[in-house]
Amino acid sequence: MRHSLPIAPQFYVTAPQPCPYLDGRMERKLFTSLQGDRAERLNDSLSKQGFRRSQNVLYRPSCAECSACLSARIRVADFKPSRSQQRTLKRNAALSREATSPWATEDQYALFRRYLDSRHADGGMADMDIFEFAAMIEETPVRSRLIEYTEAAATKGRRRNLIAVCLTDVLDDGLSMVYSFYDPDRAAASLGTYIILDHVRIAREAGLPYVYLGYWVPGSRKMGYKANFSALEIYKQGQWQPLGDAAQHSAQLHPLSVDPISEQVARISLPDALPRPL
Repeated sequence: MRHSLPIAPQFYVTAPQPCPYLDGRMERKLFTSLQGDRAERLNDSLSKQGFRRSQNVLYRPSCAECSACLSARIRVADFKPSRSQQRTLKRNAALSREATSPWATEDQYALFRRYLDSRHADGGMADMDIFEFAAMIEETPVRSRLIEYTEAAATKGRRRNLIAVCLTDVLDDGLSMVYSFYDPDRAAASLGTYIILDHVRIAREAGLPYVYLGYWVPGSRKMGYKANFSALEIYKQGQWQPLGDAAQHSAQLHPLSVDPISEQVARISLPDALPRPL
């Protein structure tokens, strides 16, 4: 018997597990698979509605009583680097950038392991082996690029010095930074900030209006740095809006802060010609 993929996206909810951003809370995700010839259109559409990609899955936080996680993006046309960010650009001006196909290498994995061991030793990726790393990089059904930053170009008899890497999706309205990692011994270089600044530069050169940064979480030290970027928008209450004063956004729990799953799914806008899920 021949089986075919369902025409309409099917949405599911994960079981609760400890939140990686706010202590003492449980997270839950609404997700759907990303596959087939409609994958890029679905990724484009749902990214505009606060979803993120992980391999062949699109997900969005849907916690029972918490709505702290807010998808964030930079309006490229209005972005102006701060003085501190200008200094970061100058400090890293000697780095070379290369955009390649999403293909995992041993050099990348070695840098990834150093980054995790230094920054996220107790995180959900801490035990990721090289095969899982390769899957994270290579299993993409959409238009993705691996942006590599090196200290110098490779020369005969000398391997290039890989400094930072970012897995990036190319959407119809911007760049989505799926995951980045960098040399943890170069804290003074502010490489995480530099990668974002360089993606703003790439998007501007390509005529793309946004750079998607993932989730900003008020009250989370891990995610607080995103509020330092000007022209930042957040996806809140079903629409994109300027961040404004970061202190005005709360991470407080409230039983009515999250709508029932059925209502959330009913409000998801799908690309033209894609039927609604049953």
